[in-house]
Amino acid sequence: MMFIPTVLVIAGAPLVAAHFKITYPTWRADSLSETKNYSQWSYPCGGVPDFVGNRTEWPIEGGAVALTLHHPWTYLWINIGLGDAVTNFNMSLTPELMNVSGRGDFCLHDMIVPMDIIDGTNASIQVVTSGGGDGGEGSALYNCADIVLRKGIQIPNGVCKNASTMSLTMLGDGWTQPLTANGTGNATTTVTSVVTVTATATAKSNSAVGGTVEGVAFALVMGLACVFAAIMGI
Repeated sequence: MMFIPTVLVIAGAPLVAAHFKITYPTWRADSLSETKNYSQWSYPCGGVPDFVGNRTEWPIEGGAVALTLHHPWTYLWINIGLGDAVTNFNMSLTPELMNVSGRGDFCLHDMIVPMDIIDGTNASIQVVTSGGGDGGEGSALYNCADIVLRKGIQIPNGVCKNASTMSLTMLGDGWTQPLTANGTGNATTTVTSVVTVTATATAKSNSAVGGTVEGVAFALVMGLACVFAAIMGI
């Protein structure tokens, strides 16, 4: 099991206006509200405390996380922690580094908690984005959604959809995620690019992503820098 660290701090990273929203499961609170003292730059949940919102029933057998993204490109991590008031999001639902291109509706489906879960277990999902392309490269944004894990339920029809402008690249070979919707009729399908980067990679052309291995390796280095640079104040 791979856990993606969730404290992303890049010294001197500029603040940007573009944020993101969790549309499913229902986010803890509207962290974009101007009437609340919330900030999506605040770890771990955008400044929204526990017990503010309602819990969404989420399938143990494979749930979905639907977002509205406002940046032209985004590094994305989705973590989960078990309990009523989670202090440690110590499991990753996205075990590979993900780069999402495009603005609008974006959904990942068939996401399974990487351990045995008892029906009715409370948990919280944490979504972390980093990157941007609007001058906000390196800054991290956070949102959370509180859930109760249930057996035998399905993702509601119509909530998992992807805009036609969306594409997804995962730098690794341990996990794939085609951008299709589970049981919805109003979603578009986007091809997933899965790239394996090795230490011996050369500058040969890589048609799967329309670029070069050097470019992919650079993206991987930049993504890992966002994860590890200055973690815990280093």
